Amino acid sequence: MALTQQRRAIFHLLDEANPADGMAAYFAFYHPDNRTILRPYPYSAPRAKGYVALSRTGMDLFRPFVTLRLPIHDMQTSTDVIYEAIDVGMAVILNAPARYAPLLHALFDIQTEENLSLYQLRPSSFQPIINVLVTQDKAPNGLPRFLIRDRENDVIGASATLNWQSPSYAEIGVTTQPGYRRRGWGRSVVSAMANYLLENGRTPLYVVAQNNEASIQLAESVGFSDSGVREIMIQAVLRSPP
Repeated sequence: MALTQQRRAIFHLLDEANPADGMAAYFAFYHPDNRTILRPYPYSAPRAKGYVALSRTGMDLFRPFVTLRLPIHDMQTSTDVIYEAIDVGMAVILNAPARYAPLLHALFDIQTEENLSLYQLRPSSFQPIINVLVTQDKAPNGLPRFLIRDRENDVIGASATLNWQSPSYAEIGVTTQPGYRRRGWGRSVVSAMANYLLENGRTPLYVVAQNNEASIQLAESVGFSDSGVREIMIQAVLRSPP
């Protein structure tokens, strides 16, 4: 089955207008074809019950980044979806809705796990921060980047990048070097990126570990609010079938 047909078979499983499906929709529909393996279930069905997407990203050269949607009310079918797509013993980095956690814990040997919250920027809550130190260039992934550079030491003190972007949404990532924190630099570059996305018709998203208070405060200071969506990110190896 061609990738176009596979995407058609899973289209009903995702809502591109819903921020909860923003990342999954990107990797299912917009990630480069030559770096995407899509496995709808049943494989040849015109309307799938679930799917797994295995994507090659810059996150890890050896482990695929896995997103998926499962008929979680039907545990046996959900299990079948995973084993049809992922080889036993394969190491993966996997992002999924938090409600999938019991199933994933039963099928995978978990090495690390993060509990994540999804924040969304609403234009009515956003006031751009003007900081003349912020400049724009391109990140290694070819997407826009906003940064503040310490020119005296030739160090990028803070930068805001895009983890991914679709026609509707884009997820902002921010890095502030330890020696440059508490200056408002992280807030400034995130604001610049958010403003850029809004001007280009995309809704900014921000994913944060639930125990990362500093990152949550930064997001809220820019105007992001908690969408209520909860996800898990695991590094894991698929066990033999139970």
